[in-house]
Amino acid sequence: MTLEQYIQTVTNNFNTGISTEHTYRGDLEQLIKTLVPNVEVTNEPSKVTDCGNPDYVITKRKIPIGFIEAKDIGKDLNSKVYKEQFTRYKKALDNLIITDYLWFQFFENGELVHEIRLANIENGKIIPNIDEYSRFTDLIKDFCIFISQTIKSPQKLAEMMAGKVNDCYRTSLNKLSLMMKKQSCFQQDTWLINQYKTFKDMLIHDLQPKGFADIYAQTVAYGMFAARLHDKTLNDFSRQEAAELIPKSNPFLRKLFNEIAGPILTNELSKLLITW
Repeated sequence: MTLEQYIQTVTNNFNTGISTEHTYRGDLEQLIKTLVPNVEVTNEPSKVTDCGNPDYVITKRKIPIGFIEAKDIGKDLNSKVYKEQFTRYKKALDNLIITDYLWFQFFENGELVHEIRLANIENGKIIPNIDEYSRFTDLIKDFCIFISQTIKSPQKLAEMMAGKVNDCYRTSLNKLSLMMKKQSCFQQDTWLINQYKTFKDMLIHDLQPKGFADIYAQTVAYGMFAARLHDKTLNDFSRQEAAELIPKSNPFLRKLFNEIAGPILTNELSKLLITW
């Protein structure tokens, strides 16, 4: 789908007077796939972040590289109505687009870096901004090859690490609490429960799920940081590679990451670790 076709399709649906935010979902998906054919665009993805569930995730080789949150055409993207949700997304997602399908705001590391309107609404009609089509094409291509910036500030590193720890904490605690409540016996669930029992038996005998989730999240974060520090191929980092890069001087961490690198890790945690 070309930009001209996209605007025409959106206009036709808008003119019916009965369209909703979801009416245009497939159109934007097809547009991005046309402009950037070497990435995957998933509309309505299953939960891939712990900060919420943006409407689209852009992935390459199964690695999330960008997220898009869409509202209905004509909605004010700067409205206080969306402030809490958008602030949460901007803090957690390095590469984000917020759009009403015509107005696109591009955020990198929580900062607005580009803003563009493919069309305006005047007297109830969509008026294309044809002169902006070329610029939008360049912006969306750049969005889909985003590489996180090099961290030069200790404060920025601390903030980003804290965010990762909090995500891991909430994910592991929610998963563990649900499994214990249901007394699940699935293999992948047993793994996390066994981790909890091991920590409880060997380290802290009166350890509660919240305490375990906190220790576990901090341990995983430290392990990922230590592995990343020794990584010489930054573009293909994974939890499997992290297990190999953990220093041999820390056998406890190496043993933990050998299990994290395996196939029995819960889906929620494996998706979280992909974004490191």
